[in-house]
Amino acid sequence: MKPHGLIAAVGVLAILGGYAYWANKHPVSDTTPATPASPGILSLPADQIATIRIAKTGAEPLTLEKKGDQWQITTPNSLPADQDAVAALTSAVSPLNSDRLIDEHPQSLASFGLDNPTAEVDFTTKDGKTQKLLFGSDTPSGSDTYANVDGNPKVYTVASTNKAPFDKSVNDLRDKRLLTLNSDKITSVTLTPKGAPIEFNKNSGGDWQITKPKPIRADGPAVDDLVGKLRDAKMDLTATPTAADFATAAKVGSATFVDDKGPQSIEVRKAKDNSYLAKSTAVEGIYKVTPDVGTAIDKGIDDFRNKKLFDFAFTDPSKLDLNGKVYEKTGDKWFNGPAQIDSSSIQNVVDKLRDLAATKFPDKLSGSPALTVAVTWGEKSKVDKVVVNKSGNDYIASREGDATAYGLDPKAYDDLTQAIAAIKPFQPPRPDTNKK
Repeated sequence: MKPHGLIAAVGVLAILGGYAYWANKHPVSDTTPATPASPGILSLPADQIATIRIAKTGAEPLTLEKKGDQWQITTPNSLPADQDAVAALTSAVSPLNSDRLIDEHPQSLASFGLDNPTAEVDFTTKDGKTQKLLFGSDTPSGSDTYANVDGNPKVYTVASTNKAPFDKSVNDLRDKRLLTLNSDKITSVTLTPKGAPIEFNKNSGGDWQITKPKPIRADGPAVDDLVGKLRDAKMDLTATPTAADFATAAKVGSATFVDDKGPQSIEVRKAKDNSYLAKSTAVEGIYKVTPDVGTAIDKGIDDFRNKKLFDFAFTDPSKLDLNGKVYEKTGDKWFNGPAQIDSSSIQNVVDKLRDLAATKFPDKLSGSPALTVAVTWGEKSKVDKVVVNKSGNDYIASREGDATAYGLDPKAYDDLTQAIAAIKPFQPPRPDTNKK
């Protein structure tokens, strides 16, 4: 090895040895310092806020007051407030954090637009103290806004997402519901379409029933959909229809709901431009509504009738009586007397019965009995008994205790009778003769 190469190698070893000695004396910490939390601007308990005032450049100041457990808009007009929208506003200062602190002691607030704020949001708590949150100009990047609290010189930047809850108007914060119903307490609905009124009431089990123009089984999900669409109907505040617009629009229908607070009604009409207009007894004015409100109310009695012949739905039956031939389920096996029955063939019949539904509602039952079916189901062994009559080429069914005549699709009836004819005895699996 050449002398200068040896000298270089010795030098490298000396450096490495020195570093090892230093490392022993100065061990590296296993923990990395945490990123500092975003500086807090304002922290108020949401449940202690009693009044909110929003003043923005070019708009009338907006004031919200909490009365009892409900927020109310008091200026510029007295209106009920959207409780969820106000909750988002109060939670935004519980707490409000900044992106960063810009200046603890600025010489002037003018350079941040805070000498003449673009928006001021005042929060008054139950103890009578008021905190004024001020927003100035946007930062050069445009993604943040300068902000501070009146009486505190510190200037912060606030991200647009954190500022958004405060950038609200009367229309943003007012309750836009046309009906202010207590959803869990609705006991009856009267729908008045173009025809005769239809009245729905809940029975002792909480299920909907049609009570007028005569007692009829109701399709619960269809009634729930009607109730949900009208209960949630909201004003479209982008349009300003007049009373004259409403008067000249074609009537679609009206509905009256009764809850624990009493009755509330809504009427819907269709304008010449195919938009839907509504007015209600809960709020003043005429409002444009979404088309689904109009289509929900524009229905007749057959749209709400229960078309299913059997009530067992997705509950597995425990017993079938098919024209006097009885099949009972024990565990997961079906039997006709002592004889075990092929479960898949019985299941095919159950599926056909479950799907059997009316395609029309004749005025009366006619013809002679062709099939009698009784299905036992549920923990209380409820029995659904149906008789199907053949009347010419039609099949008309009736339920025990129900005067309604249910017109069936002939193919659905044929599929059911074929499934019944295909019920067969259980066949144990054949032994595998290939096994040694």
